[in-house]
Amino acid sequence: MAKARSAPDVWILVSTLLILTIGVIMVYSASGVLAFREFGDWFYYLKRQLLFAVLGIVAMFFTMNTDYWVWKKYAKLGLLICFGLLLAVLIPGIGVVRGGARSWLGIGSFGIQPSEFMKIGMIVFLAKLLSDRQSQITLFTKGLLPPLGLVGLAFGLIMLQPDLGTGAVLVGASLLVIYTAGARILHLSYLAMAGVAGFVGLIIAAPYRLQRITAFMDPWSDPLGAGYQSIQSLYAIGPGGLAGLGLGMSRQKYSYLPEPQTDFIFSIIAEELGFIGGAAVLILFTILIWRGMRTAITAPDTFGSLVAVGIVGMIAVQVIINIGVVIGMFPVTGITLPLISAGGSSLTLMLTSIGVLLNISRYSR
Repeated sequence: MAKARSAPDVWILVSTLLILTIGVIMVYSASGVLAFREFGDWFYYLKRQLLFAVLGIVAMFFTMNTDYWVWKKYAKLGLLICFGLLLAVLIPGIGVVRGGARSWLGIGSFGIQPSEFMKIGMIVFLAKLLSDRQSQITLFTKGLLPPLGLVGLAFGLIMLQPDLGTGAVLVGASLLVIYTAGARILHLSYLAMAGVAGFVGLIIAAPYRLQRITAFMDPWSDPLGAGYQSIQSLYAIGPGGLAGLGLGMSRQKYSYLPEPQTDFIFSIIAEELGFIGGAAVLILFTILIWRGMRTAITAPDTFGSLVAVGIVGMIAVQVIINIGVVIGMFPVTGITLPLISAGGSSLTLMLTSIGVLLNISRYSR
């Protein structure tokens, strides 16, 4: 492998740090009232966000300066550990239930979310598998089914929690890696039809998902039930106008909008900073995704290219779903906005993944 460039992609680094900074500010603005009411401390969520942001930055600079092909050696072990954690979280007494989903391992207010580890673990393993067997990817049985089987197994374990949002991000990013590796569109089309049938089955198995979909199409049909979150989100975005009500001036964060510091933090951004603030966030994400894709295209080997595609896909799919939910385009799924929403595992692992992307950019042609 050639010697690394003296510096990583500065666009990726700067856009990441700017998004993170906006996130820290907005987490405090969105959560101060809630934190004081629940913990008697206006800065409770801010202090947690700063802690995980610092840990994430340290991890990002570590992976940014660690040659990315090292992770190829540990891809299989990492995936096995991720599957082990997903199984452990389903065991009563070990897995912790938060927000109606058994998605956490930990003690008290501190914990890890195994599904977050699985996203990056699956991306790295698929990149290794498909770069080693690139000539077989056009074969349905030998090339396409093995990686799809792993993705399906991981998705199934995540759905047992249940966590449809994280599962959707995992599947979306994984399919992007598989497609980039050379999978035939015809094969993926057949699987997409099977996926639609499976999605219908998931809806039938859990009626609350059907309620979310009907609420998405007409939230005012159940304004105090399934449509409540969507309506309150729109009530936050509407008054924001062009320039917003002003930082810290949100009205919806006063117990009207559920999860204002996590799933619906973009609603608070739009309310306080207006169209200008929301557009600025989207522009920063666009820069991050654009430079990430450029890194994938110019990576020196297939493994690096596929890892970069997976990381960028993970970010893009998560941003699209989160903001789509906030503005009423998608049903409520319970997924955070990368680098901005309050969170521990998600924030730290996202910064760690971006560090890997930055290291790949150091070898770009």
